[in-house]
Amino acid sequence: MPAARPADIHWTASARDTEALARRSDWSSLTGIEQLWGRLENLYGDQVALEAPHAQPPVALTYRELHGGIEQAAAGFAALGVRPGDVVALFAENGPRWLLADQGVMRAGAADAVRGSSAPVEELRYILRDSGAIALVVESAALLQKLALGSEQLGRLRFVVLLEGERGLVAPVVPCHRWSDLLQRGETALKASGSIAAAPADPARTATILYTSGTTGEPKGVPLSHANLLHQLRTLGVAVQPSPGDRVLSVLPIWHAYERAAEYFLFSCGCRQTYTTLKQLRGDLQTVRPQYLISVPRLWEALLSGFEDALAAMPRSRQRLLRAALANSRRYGLRRRQALDLTLVPEPPVTRAVAAARAALRWPLHGLASALLWPKVRRQLVGGALRTAISGGGALALHVDGFFEAIGIELLVGYGLTETSPVLTCRRRWTNRRGSAGQPLPETAIRIVDPETRQPLAIGERGLVLARGPQVMGGYFHKPEATARVLDAEGWFDTGDLGQLLADGSLVLTGRAKDTIVLSSGENIEPGPLEDCLVACTLVEQVMLVGHDRKSLGALVVPRLEALQEYARELGLVVPGGVPDGSPVGADAALLKAFASRLNRRLAARPGARGEERLAGVALVEPFSIDNGLLTQTLKQRRDRIAARDAAAIEALYAGR
Repeated sequence: MPAARPADIHWTASARDTEALARRSDWSSLTGIEQLWGRLENLYGDQVALEAPHAQPPVALTYRELHGGIEQAAAGFAALGVRPGDVVALFAENGPRWLLADQGVMRAGAADAVRGSSAPVEELRYILRDSGAIALVVESAALLQKLALGSEQLGRLRFVVLLEGERGLVAPVVPCHRWSDLLQRGETALKASGSIAAAPADPARTATILYTSGTTGEPKGVPLSHANLLHQLRTLGVAVQPSPGDRVLSVLPIWHAYERAAEYFLFSCGCRQTYTTLKQLRGDLQTVRPQYLISVPRLWEALLSGFEDALAAMPRSRQRLLRAALANSRRYGLRRRQALDLTLVPEPPVTRAVAAARAALRWPLHGLASALLWPKVRRQLVGGALRTAISGGGALALHVDGFFEAIGIELLVGYGLTETSPVLTCRRRWTNRRGSAGQPLPETAIRIVDPETRQPLAIGERGLVLARGPQVMGGYFHKPEATARVLDAEGWFDTGDLGQLLADGSLVLTGRAKDTIVLSSGENIEPGPLEDCLVACTLVEQVMLVGHDRKSLGALVVPRLEALQEYARELGLVVPGGVPDGSPVGADAALLKAFASRLNRRLAARPGARGEERLAGVALVEPFSIDNGLLTQTLKQRRDRIAARDAAAIEALYAGR
């Protein structure tokens, strides 16, 4: 038999990829992101570029005003002493001034070291020190006071700029300017000189430094070059092709690599972006009615949860109708994917013709629901105008993926990391393989290797995901040893993710190498796919598996309380009156046992389920959120912090086992 082909997939220009990129404006001559805005002013002029309806007062900027504001900010920074090659720290949340500051710094030839204002104070101080920032742009005087910088730290700064509010109580150790002062200074400089000097025409220069979350050790600075970011600008068009004026709702942290690259790209398409927050999202979905929405798996899960809650409140007859229609539309989508050979769901093998015939049988009811039911659901969930939803920042559970497909929302998934600017792979409309992270972006290569030997594995074999391409960072900031651990001499970056490649180049992620649970028997279990399976249960809001060095798995579950109470009543058991204290005895023991059995039946029904993928027990715990530090800003679980908070619940779960 011939040797298995190594799983090393390089992007090759498909006809559809080439066609999609050909429809994009030509940005090949750009050597820096800051050069984009003048061209966009020429293309879109007085068309609205961005708005912040919840700002005080509300803000709306045209492409002409956006470019003018960036030029003013850049001239102001230059007048205050910012020079090419400098680093300016930028600590603030989403808003038009953030973007103006970000691009003003780059237009002045410098780079920004960025983080949100809600990050831990110690982390912000570390970033300020580690990045060598010569200046600080900060959200408010209150945050500056909270940082409690000493005279020595402030003395290293040339100036501070407050995006909001007055200088007020800021100590006069370093010159402190209001945002309006900066713009006025820039306007004066522009009137005097007519223009500011062009930034260095070097794509390799650092554009920004983003810092990892630091959940394990100190945060690491990730310097991304203009070349890294420009690659994203030029290639994300293989996934989506927005039209000028299309509405985009922006909810993710603006400083994050995922949101950052997406915003630059969508602006380059002439879109109209509206800034919102998680708290304001539901209302803004109805008022803005976005055509594009970019977010993370947790948000899509929350939207599905909202649908389930609304469904549970409906009369029984309507519930049965919608559930039957949804089941049929889900099955129609599956059969259609089988007919197109785009399914990842392991089912008894069928020919494409048989799958097409089965899809045809389900089409009439699906078509009826698509005309009468799903438009109303889409309107209630996302405003009704959404054309394309894009998910990134983590693997998307298959049941969530299938729900949005069933109700008629095209959900595309991308994959990448901060170190890769961030997108490495993405699903295309024409190869939207549910459950996958898509195919490589142009000029990108993906390789699967054995985690121990680092030898390339064959197509279909699971291993460690490596990546190489123009979007991969050159190395961590001032950390050569950390760089050597993730980047080899040939430029392959160790993502730390586990996965497999399919023959068409699609990447399927199966978990994080560092998250792998090793049972005391030596069995390795990747928790991600199992958690995706469990969170599909209507009783589960959030879940995290535990069990490292234990005999068996356990689950920390944040329950959907009303559903759990109804389940308890159906079983004739004690109904929990609130979120338990975390220990298994915080709720009726019989209820917890029945709950675990229900979840185990779900796990056992998974295709290819293994005997060790079974829960020894369940502990009910309080929610994981950004506010309590157990979710990142992009809503990923901080597994180590959750385990620390719920250590007593974990110990009680295994007591006597």
